[in-house]
Amino acid sequence: MSMSNHQLRPLEINSTTKEPFLRLRKHTNIILTPPRLNDAESYLWPMNDPLVHEKLAGPPFPYTLDDSVKWLEGTKAATDRVLQELEDAGEDAELKIVGECPVRTIRQVMEDGTDMLIGDLGLMRCRHGELMNFGTVDWENKEKLQNENDTIEVGNPNIIWSMGDFVVSSHHGQGIMSDAVDTVMHEWAIPRMNVRHMWVSAYTDNPGSVKVFLKNGFKIKGTYENLLEAKGKMRGLHLLEWSVIDFVDH
Repeated sequence: MSMSNHQLRPLEINSTTKEPFLRLRKHTNIILTPPRLNDAESYLWPMNDPLVHEKLAGPPFPYTLDDSVKWLEGTKAATDRVLQELEDAGEDAELKIVGECPVRTIRQVMEDGTDMLIGDLGLMRCRHGELMNFGTVDWENKEKLQNENDTIEVGNPNIIWSMGDFVVSSHHGQGIMSDAVDTVMHEWAIPRMNVRHMWVSAYTDNPGSVKVFLKNGFKIKGTYENLLEAKGKMRGLHLLEWSVIDFVDH
């Protein structure tokens, strides 16, 4: 990875490992990096911790090493792809608009320079196609509506984006995720992906996640009780929305 490639801005480059990273705005000892394949075992504790996994829709439970390896292979391929795009555009004067964020793994940097995985924050196109029909619940057209959103050209302001995130339970209540969301939105999503519209969701029994997004300018768009089944029980969902018209740089 070229340390002089202006297309990586505002990312920094670790001078020893040559790995790009994004430092949080407030928690300056915490960074986001690309996924590493040797992170697999580090995900087993949080993904099997009820204080974490019960708030997440996607990961299976129990979460195995095979699950972790497969997930990391997929996410690393995606970040490698966008980093290669940025490398290939290195001679272009204008900063390239891309369709993904190349850093997502949240790490705490220790005093000796080593780091510890403490979470993840991924940007993706919204997966709630069932709610894209003017806010009504429409399972029949979920796939069609998601596909329409997925096929909009990169950089188009009409894309509905989303986020998925977690922090290990030992680091809950420290404002880390609020800072991470703020940093990723303002340092990468808005300027480097042209993100102008976002939906995020949180289970109705997860007020902490709702608070994170409210602090970052999101508004509750709707609440849907017993919307879906996850991990053996019906779950209600808060849908929160952010759009550029509500955006005030801070």
